[in-house]
Amino acid sequence: MHQLRLPQELLDPPHQFSVMPFWFWNDDLDADELIRQIDDFVAHGVYGFVIHPRVGLPRTLGWMSDRLLDFYQIAIDAAAQRNLRVILYDEGMYPSGSSAGQVVAENPAYQTRCLDKIELDATADIPRLPANQTLVAVVDRADGSRIAVIDRVLDAFIRGIHYIDGGPAEDEPPAADLLNPAAVDSFIRHVYDGFAARFAPYFGKTIMAIFTDEPSPVGRPRERGIWPGTTGILAHVNRILGYDFTPHLPALWYDDEPDAARYRRDYERAIALRMEETWYQRLYDWCSAHGLPLTGHPARADDMGAERYFHMPGQDLVWRWVLPDDPTALEGPESTQGKCAASAALHHGRTRNVNECCGAYGHELTWDEMNWLARWCFVRGVNLLIPHAFYYSVRGIRRDERPPDVGPNSPWWDRYREYADSSRRLSWLNTDCEHQCDIAILGEADFLPWRTAKVCFQHQRDFNYVEARDLVERAQIAEDGIHLAGMHYKVLLVEHAPDA
Repeated sequence: MHQLRLPQELLDPPHQFSVMPFWFWNDDLDADELIRQIDDFVAHGVYGFVIHPRVGLPRTLGWMSDRLLDFYQIAIDAAAQRNLRVILYDEGMYPSGSSAGQVVAENPAYQTRCLDKIELDATADIPRLPANQTLVAVVDRADGSRIAVIDRVLDAFIRGIHYIDGGPAEDEPPAADLLNPAAVDSFIRHVYDGFAARFAPYFGKTIMAIFTDEPSPVGRPRERGIWPGTTGILAHVNRILGYDFTPHLPALWYDDEPDAARYRRDYERAIALRMEETWYQRLYDWCSAHGLPLTGHPARADDMGAERYFHMPGQDLVWRWVLPDDPTALEGPESTQGKCAASAALHHGRTRNVNECCGAYGHELTWDEMNWLARWCFVRGVNLLIPHAFYYSVRGIRRDERPPDVGPNSPWWDRYREYADSSRRLSWLNTDCEHQCDIAILGEADFLPWRTAKVCFQHQRDFNYVEARDLVERAQIAEDGIHLAGMHYKVLLVEHAPDA
């Protein structure tokens, strides 16, 4: 019998395919402790990390402060000496776009805005608005009444990196207006230019990417009954949709308006596409110009349109949204994860795609569940795992902040190399193999069908999602099928899009 001879790269894949855990910097930092933890990572098969400033940092380590960036320098230098990889994280803490409140501090006009309504009597005059509110339109409703639609400041925040008086209350910096290009440019100056000033020589080398996290046009709002918007947004909505949305504004608030569900979907789609222009394109352009790949993930699992702007498209598998032996593994929008990012990477010529996994799965997360989640990702084409998370500290309430720690403070740390090596091997396979697949499922910029995908998975028929824009703008349609980015699809599955 001949002995099976496996390629050396399969036995010991390059370290660039290592898991890259979020490393929560969540307490007062010490240089020796940082280096000790890095060496501990390496001893357990982890050859890179994402530096993620997290709630629990003392106020002496403010976001983008010189003192905090000095600790970055220590960690990055240690990584370079050990041939490890580092991913920067672009916010303190999330969602991205505020620079921990620095954007709004620079200019209060950069605070998040929204669309709201004021109900009017049939004969009422248009109300006098405060200086920070703008009249968008006065619109007649189907029932004969009228509303004034305004854009105004939205009370919204992001999670901060400091506890208030020891916690559990946290700082809540104001969210920024990501539909305003000037606000986004301010964010880039504070964060991306700030990182470049200190660490540009490492870009594309030790620092392999920068991670942007679920940017939202409304941040984390404290209000309900509003819609994403900003000053002048209606002109962009009309341009993107190709028709005047003004008469349909009431549909955003009233179910009894004609075709309300359709017009809400249209508005959501327009906002998603405008976010591509104001946010994703800007970050992508900056990163391309500076040799620093952009990674991270949009706010929703099926926001495929935004993925085209990532050098390494990604998603996040968190909050027990997907579970083994549960319908969630194949049903619902979250089940489109993995395939969404992997398909986007394939069709846009990207080598890697990522998944931030296990976040907030709770202390009840088991070793078997963690391994199942990794394989769930790998079978869908993911080739870079970002485990959520390794905690610098589990002191006091830090242990229970979006648990669990899946690394050094976990019950399975002694056997973690088994998981790390397996993940590295499968990441390598998913990167350096050739994808063979002849089925495509049609999706939109902000919607991917999961029912059709479920049938394919159940019958073990591989597929890729194809965004409609790519089908129209980039694909070649021939008698033998669809040719796109080196793929040849003989079947295109089309599912009716949801009404709401």
